[in-house]
Amino acid sequence: MTLQKAEVLGTGAYLPGDPITNEDVERLVGPLPEDILDGLQVGVRHWIIDPETGEHREGNCDLAYKATLDALERSGVEPAEVDLIITSTASPDYLLPPMATFLQERLGLRACSVVEVRSGCAGFVEAADIARLYLERGLKRTAVIVGSETISPLLVPVYRGVEPRKIRMRDRMNPYNFGDGAAAMVMRAAANEGDESGAGGGRGGGVLGGAIACVGGDHKPGMQIFGAGGTHAPIHRQLEAKRLIDLKVDVIESGRFTPHVITEAMRETLAATGLAAGDVDLCVLPEGNAGYLTEELAEAGLLTPEWTALQPKIFENLALVAATGSAAVPLALDHAWRTGAVKPDDLVMLLAIETSKWKYAGLAVRWTAAPPA
Repeated sequence: MTLQKAEVLGTGAYLPGDPITNEDVERLVGPLPEDILDGLQVGVRHWIIDPETGEHREGNCDLAYKATLDALERSGVEPAEVDLIITSTASPDYLLPPMATFLQERLGLRACSVVEVRSGCAGFVEAADIARLYLERGLKRTAVIVGSETISPLLVPVYRGVEPRKIRMRDRMNPYNFGDGAAAMVMRAAANEGDESGAGGGRGGGVLGGAIACVGGDHKPGMQIFGAGGTHAPIHRQLEAKRLIDLKVDVIESGRFTPHVITEAMRETLAATGLAAGDVDLCVLPEGNAGYLTEELAEAGLLTPEWTALQPKIFENLALVAATGSAAVPLALDHAWRTGAVKPDDLVMLLAIETSKWKYAGLAVRWTAAPPA
């Protein structure tokens, strides 16, 4: 079978509310030591909640919808042309129906293929990999892939009604670290003028290949959301907990194991596409800048020649949006496109890892979207 190729037409993004500074967060939860604050690398974040009251001003689907409209407009695509929607989120408005179905409704589509990936940081790249398989096989023509996250409601129980000085230091970190946001990408099937296998992709544009895996089969979760009406425990037991919903992060294990996961992700993505690290023009690796990554890799003895080649090409915007889960990769990618950091014919590698159960996803794309107006 002669495969088509999945080309990127454009991206879009949406951040809710006004930027919330570190000084704003300090008033809510108290200060962090300067060295820890520097390590987080976050300067501002956006939340759907009113920081003072905890009331919601928007919902997850609202963010996804606005990011999708932005992406469609910048791609020159009408909503009616979309025949595949794939979303990723770890913070849906409801357990059911999937958020993707509400996004379909908001776009005015009576019938459309929809898939939702329940994931965090790795989810958007996983979703993009699924979409490109449908496009390559000619099963669908135009796909919208969305990463959207509303983490701020999980942060409110940490500080609402509590004096900042009484909040434990470890509980203060999440409000500083996490933000809300959404970003979307539009892909379309096109005739493949390159290598039909997809490996290496020739000089043709579009997705060249990718790699996904969970490598935490022998590790405890590094990040976990408890409660929220899940079925892991009786509801009456959940109601007895100190917090109905709780976000827990294993900071120590994240620092230790993350370099191994991201290195495997990088190597497997290069292997799957037949590329060398030197071929990559831009590596979108959110939630950790090149200096921070170098430090962790060096401590783990993993500062390989591949990383040395990729270091000056790493792109992220963590300082501007904070850690945003499923939205992290597309928000950084959209920022790169809007600012001219990525241009047509550039070879872009998307790398994402997720500490929840140590997942990774990588995708290599020969960029085809024209510079945005």
